[in-house]
Amino acid sequence: MASHRGRHAYPCRVSYPGRPVLDVLQEFVGTASTRQTPEQRARLLAFCAEQYVAGRSIHELAELTGRTQSAVRRALDQAGVRRRRPGARPMTVAPDQSF
Repeated sequence: MASHRGRHAYPCRVSYPGRPVLDVLQEFVGTASTRQTPEQRARLLAFCAEQYVAGRSIHELAELTGRTQSAVRRALDQAGVRRRRPGARPMTVAPDQSF
């Protein structure tokens, strides 16, 4: 029986670089409270809806607005935006390409 000398069953681990964390946009700094003004709430709803439809993730929107992902989901629901399925976007292949 061979000894692994403390090695794991899978000796080669791949580390992936971390995704950069986005800074809160200046217009949303200090506005994440239960006492938002109607104008602040309207701006949040409009921003989240616009950016989500343009392709931003809920995670990215949470970072950009200083909210939790749950708060962003509620904002999208309140704005009437239909949410995408969870997970990464499916890869698209051009019709003339094959595997």
